[in-house]
Amino acid sequence: MPFSLVQEYADGIRTVGEEDLARAMLFMLERARMVVEPAGAAAVAHLLAHTDEEVEGPVVAVLSGGNIDPILLLRIIRTGLRVAGRYLQFSVRVPDSPGSLATLISQLAELRANVLEVQHGRTTTSLRVSEVLIALTVETEGQEHSARVQQSLINRGYHRERKPGAS
Repeated sequence: MPFSLVQEYADGIRTVGEEDLARAMLFMLERARMVVEPAGAAAVAHLLAHTDEEVEGPVVAVLSGGNIDPILLLRIIRTGLRVAGRYLQFSVRVPDSPGSLATLISQLAELRANVLEVQHGRTTTSLRVSEVLIALTVETEGQEHSARVQQSLINRGYHRERKPGAS
């Protein structure tokens, strides 16, 4: 659309961030069963991010374009799940002894957190000889469930380690 038409007819211009776009695309995939490219999801992203804003009359979000690379779509879905609190990534130190990993995974199962991925690391320089770093990706039911899972692990004596890209 030519900028001159936008200047003449639009009431304003709003921008959205990548996380808002990812949340909107996940929302449309799950609720409307629609694949929309990121630019085509911008209006829905704004509406979802600003639910507290009052608007007059009916609101129409124009959805456009389903031309998206499958690898990019997968990354966007993962980001949308993380932003929605349903895709939790974290690392914890545990004793490097038989059963430590099994105990942690059993406790996550009790909390109804679905383990998607586990990485076991012993080469981090900050680890003691008797420790191992477990990096996990788990699926949760949303922000509240994610917070309960994290708090429960803290209450059970696990100390969360920050790693780049983890939430």
